[in-house]
Amino acid sequence: MTVSPPVLQARNVVKSFGATRAVRDVSLEIPTGSVFGLVGENGAGKSTLAKVFAGVHTLDSGEILVNGRAVSYKTPHEGIRGGVSMMAQEIMLVPDATVEENILLGSLPRRGVFPNRKAMRSRYEQLVELTQFDLEPSAKVSSLRIADQQKVEIMRALSQDAKLIIMDEPSAALTADEVERLHVSIRKIVEQGATVLLISHFLEEVLALTDQVAIMRDGELVRVTTTADETVDTLVAGMVGKSLATEYASIHRPVEGPVRLEVRELNRSPAINNVNLTIRAGEILGLAGLIGSGRTEIARCIFGADRPDSGELIVDGQSVPMKSPKVAISQGIFMVPESRKEQGLVLGASIADNLTLASLSDLERGGLISGRRVRTIAERLARQVDLRFTAITQPAGSLSGGNQQKILFGRAVEVSPAVLIVDEPTRGVDIAAKRGIHATLQDMADEGLAVLFISSEIDEVLGVCNRVLVVHRGHIQAEFTPPYDQEVVLSAFFGKDGKQSA
Repeated sequence: MTVSPPVLQARNVVKSFGATRAVRDVSLEIPTGSVFGLVGENGAGKSTLAKVFAGVHTLDSGEILVNGRAVSYKTPHEGIRGGVSMMAQEIMLVPDATVEENILLGSLPRRGVFPNRKAMRSRYEQLVELTQFDLEPSAKVSSLRIADQQKVEIMRALSQDAKLIIMDEPSAALTADEVERLHVSIRKIVEQGATVLLISHFLEEVLALTDQVAIMRDGELVRVTTTADETVDTLVAGMVGKSLATEYASIHRPVEGPVRLEVRELNRSPAINNVNLTIRAGEILGLAGLIGSGRTEIARCIFGADRPDSGELIVDGQSVPMKSPKVAISQGIFMVPESRKEQGLVLGASIADNLTLASLSDLERGGLISGRRVRTIAERLARQVDLRFTAITQPAGSLSGGNQQKILFGRAVEVSPAVLIVDEPTRGVDIAAKRGIHATLQDMADEGLAVLFISSEIDEVLGVCNRVLVVHRGHIQAEFTPPYDQEVVLSAFFGKDGKQSA
């Protein structure tokens, strides 16, 4: 019986960025026809290693073999031609191109010099059959929600018929139902002879899907084991070098502080329908519901990013106009948006500039801004949020996802708001960073902030929040207080009355 060689072998791979060694002497083998997991904290080197495999980065030293042949990919296109396709964590699509065109980018069927539209549609329909993702092929990608853009990324990776498909956080923006469809697709891909390298912060997903799992920490390989021999706790211990409680702290304490934020009869057709809510000082209020239910739309109106049709906003007893984010910030409201890369950060700008972005007008003196003063303030904020970096002047885009998110929290600390809105604050960050963000939010609430917390993870919402409102089709369907009955809360997502038993 002939045994297939590993689809990929890495031997003593090293990759550095300046003085930072992101991958340190890593050697591993990925078996053909398997789902292979790769886990670690943000900044552990997982994505960098995967990008070396795919040709996004060139390795400094070491060797990579694909199907037994030594390769040295210089570009992602070379990687694709060599049989390695990568679905990166950062969404990288052509906004003005259609869904169909983005999915088939790099493998576009042609008739002469022109695209073969009939062949494109046939290939697109094959991918829909495989993934069960329901997207309009002629829609422009710029019109899609982030979750749907993530589906386009997944389908594009699958379109390239690669022997090794690298998926970096593929389920981060998907609903539970969509995640299940993705898992079915991954199993189908493997049955058809491909191999999947799965990088995920959802450790339960890794345990459910993978055959083997590799753990990285500080750029080094900790171990490679059979997944059946691991648990969430053992994976976490390997990732962080110590055991870490993985259960959420139960929130049972009632919050008696004064009302800091009140929203009255908020409407914005068709997304928001007569929403009323209050948040007290020291309270973390959860806003839960399906993607598209209106959660984010409510938050954006409160922050002034979208103009409502009607409604009233009151902060600390004073009426506040919902005109713009600038007005909202001046009146004590700050928001950490759903997409840190597209809506929160200037990735090419320095960490210092990003940390102080919301308060630059306060730093201006005579039309000039002191670079030294910006750096001094930024370094203070970086310490307060435990930001990990090499130099305060390095681009924000060079940081891991968890550290990028910390920049936004540092910006909030500098503004000192009365109300903090966080939309998917832990998306794409590892379990230790997630716990750190939860602790930061609790510290802020303990100091008297009112926090509006939005997340697609029901366990997270129920674990972090003092009270939860469920949004369904743009209105508040139900309100819940601890102890939570998760099944009843979930039923409200779909329009049920949401009554908990006593």
